Amino acid sequence: MATINFKGKEIVRNFHLTVPYHELVPDEKKSLTKKVSLNDNLIIHGDNLLALKALLPTYAGRIKCIYIDPPYNTGNEKWAYNDNVNSPMMKEWLGKVVDKDDLTRHDKWLCMMMPRFKLLRELLRDDGVIFVSIDDNEVQHLRMLMDEVFGEENFITNFIWKKKSTSTNVEGVQVSSLTDYVLAYGKNRGCKTQSKNKVKRNKELSLRR
Repeated sequence: MATINFKGKEIVRNFHLTVPYHELVPDEKKSLTKKVSLNDNLIIHGDNLLALKALLPTYAGRIKCIYIDPPYNTGNEKWAYNDNVNSPMMKEWLGKVVDKDDLTRHDKWLCMMMPRFKLLRELLRDDGVIFVSIDDNEVQHLRMLMDEVFGEENFITNFIWKKKSTSTNVEGVQVSSLTDYVLAYGKNRGCKTQSKNKVKRNKELSLRR
């Protein structure tokens, strides 16, 4: 199987294992119910890597469906690499906004995503699926990274959706993309339960063909 190489990969390959477990602490002031319980629907506020590690003790191997919408890494989002990895190179990255002129912006994005995907995979059930939104800036890197973490045999499909109906006139650009993508992977496509999970076509879906 082909693998993706990027600066910092060997450093973050097992970084998810070093992230300490964190306790989920309910905030009664923000709760919609009088009795706060971690067994109800949850909105978790905080660093997403720490949040995933906090969910693992309770939800590992129990989640059936995950959808994430990571930074598209367009160069205009003003995101910064913030994982405190024990590496002089990556400590230099901390807190610096990733823009279009950053020659390591794809490396930083992949270093951010790899440990998160590894934890997300641990959360999925054997028949679970994950959906990831992305655009042209990182779709090819995302596909290769997910092939490596989830296994290329667990790739389900790449949904292509039309995000706008007309092109944007940008000086010096003759074409503009009208579509974005949602990559779908299963944890184990060979799982018998997953093969039975089919979307039934109704009248509305038939009309959209």
